[in-house]
This record gives sequence, structure tokens and C-alpha cells, in this order.
Amino acid sequence: MSTASTVEAPLPGTIPEYWQAFSRDYADARLRFIAQAQSVGASVHSYTHPDKTTPDGQPLRIDVARLGPADATRTLLLISGTHGLEGAAGSAAQIGWLATGSARALPADTNVVLIHAINPYGWSHQTRTTENNVDLNRNFVDHSKPYPPNDAYDLLHPHVVPAQWTQAGLAAATAAVDAFRKEHGADATFNATASGQYKYPQGLVYGGEQREWSNLTLETILREHLAQSQKVALIDWHTGIGEYGEPFFLCFNEEGSEEQQQAASWWGRERVLDQRPHGLARPNYQGLVFRGVEQFLPGRQVAGAVVEFGTRGRQVGEALRLDQWLRFKSSQAADATRDDILRHDLIDAFVPYASGWRQSVLSHGIHITEQALQGLASW
Repeated sequence: MSTASTVEAPLPGTIPEYWQAFSRDYADARLRFIAQAQSVGASVHSYTHPDKTTPDGQPLRIDVARLGPADATRTLLLISGTHGLEGAAGSAAQIGWLATGSARALPADTNVVLIHAINPYGWSHQTRTTENNVDLNRNFVDHSKPYPPNDAYDLLHPHVVPAQWTQAGLAAATAAVDAFRKEHGADATFNATASGQYKYPQGLVYGGEQREWSNLTLETILREHLAQSQKVALIDWHTGIGEYGEPFFLCFNEEGSEEQQQAASWWGRERVLDQRPHGLARPNYQGLVFRGVEQFLPGRQVAGAVVEFGTRGRQVGEALRLDQWLRFKSSQAADATRDDILRHDLIDAFVPYASGWRQSVLSHGIHITEQALQGLASW
């Protein structure tokens, strides 16, 4: 387990350096987040996984910090770590904002609830998925009903993750995907590999066969901390889509709704409306955390977005396949040195080590949070 960071914490009211907000790993991030939240007077609550641990046997926890009155009717809800290891960027945005003056001077009748590492297993174990290899952002469906079909993924599944992570293996997998794209088009290919599937537990974007612990715990968190909230501004931090180091907004509010118009007024219509991830038609995403928040807050207004920070553009798709290969197929030809190198490549694909990328994420993250907070106050 990581010990307390020796890096000097940013002073309240300042914008930190990127290395003060980004963490070495999940354990280090927890310590930084809790310390920064407590330094500005937030109440902190932790939710411990009942049976899974970190690789070195320490508890896995989702931490929640609340600033402002518990009975506020307006809440800014900030979530990090839906996709496990991507949480390093969302955590930095949370820690960075907590170090600003706004964290000590909230608008009237407003609170801020920060959910840190909603998928702690994924982050701790350096994967995007949960302990059951579930893409948490595809898990918020009604598991008592038939699952949404994804016939196109059925065709691609045997090919997308190669048996061997070699040039030859990757070339064969790429050829199969390219052949599908040539026949069906780029939009259909993206939808097949991104919208979600519920048949293949070792496949891409697997939505699971039941509600994950993180799914259940999110419902508990919202019930306990947003009981009085009537209007909620939601940011779910992610990485991968968009221009390098730049934010990309995916708003899932109903087209033309008041909530969608609110989000557009906060962040700009050109950023929020009619967005095309990777320049392609937006997939028919199933089981989003965004939908879970709406479901768990019936009768309340929820406006917001998944906010991505771009990394490798369309090439990030190969990293998604690498994540699954490392989890399920690397043991077929065990090579610890190779796997360590590939693991660092996976991390860099979603949370680049480059200082420019990290400083950009931190600066944009703080500004986007401020825009939502001020917009919420006037909603």
C-alpha cells in the first residue's frame, strides 16, 4: 500500500501544479483526495468493497466528499474512475478543484458531492473494467429484462482480441475489423465495439449479467447524500475520446430538453450539441452511469455530461483490446517483462504520462467544474 505522499499539497485557493494533483496509483490518489477534501472542510465517507482487495491485499474503497449543506437543493455531482485506471485524470480534476477558492465559497443552497474511484477495483488493478470484467458504463440496464442485442459485435468478437499480442496477431485482428468496416461502414463498426454487449464475459464493453457492486453502491451514495437535491449538475470524468489533452463532451440528456439546454449554456452549444466522438456517429450506448444517476434520483432534474480528455484518437481502440488481452490471454505465454511494458503502454493510452497532457487536463478540469457550479447556481 502506498504511504502518504511526500509531495507538498497545494494551498487552498491556488491552482496546483499537475504533479500535485495527479497520483502515482489508486492508493496514493485516495490519500491525496481525502487530505485535500478535509483541508477545505468537506465531510468524507468511505464505502468498502465486501470481498475484493488491492493487489497487495488492502481494502478497496469508494470515497465520497461533500462540501456545503446536506439539505441543499442544488448539487454538483463529480464522479471519477468509472473506467478504472482512467480515474487518475478524474481524480486530478477533483483534487485540483478542491484546491481552488471556490471549494470554500459555494453559492447559496448548493453543495458539491465528489465520488472518488467509483470503480476502485479497475483502478487498483490497472484495468478499465470491474472485478467481473464488466464495463461499469454499460452496467446500468434492467437486468431482469432481455439485454439489448449487438449482433454486429457477435460477428467481430472472435477477432477483436488476438490470441497473441504480436505484430502478426494484431495484423490478423485488424484485418478482420477492417473487412467488417469495409462492408458495414465506420459508424456501424464503432457502434458494434462501443455500444455494449451482454454475451461475452471476456469481450469488449461487456455489460455484465447483474448489477455490479459499484452500481449498487452508487445508488446508496445518491440516496444518502442527495436526498434533498432537486437540481443536479453531473460530470462523469473519462479519457480517450477527443483531441489530445482537450475536453470532449458527451451529453446524454434528452434532445431538446431543458436539461440539455442547461448543459449547453454552461459549456457552450458548440461543445455539447451534436457531438461526434472520433468524428463518427455517436454509438447507441447502453447502461450508462448517467442513466443510473437519473434512475436513482427519480423526479429530480439531472443535467450534465460525460467529459472525456482526448488521448490517442481512434487508435485508443487498440488499447481497449490490449486491456482484455492482458487480463485473459497474456498467461498463454507468460513474459513478465513484456507484460509490464504493455501495461505501461495501456496506462499511457488513457492517462498519458506527458506533463503537457496532464497540465491541460488539470486546467480544463478545474474550469469545466467552475462553469457547471456557476451555471447550477443560476438554474
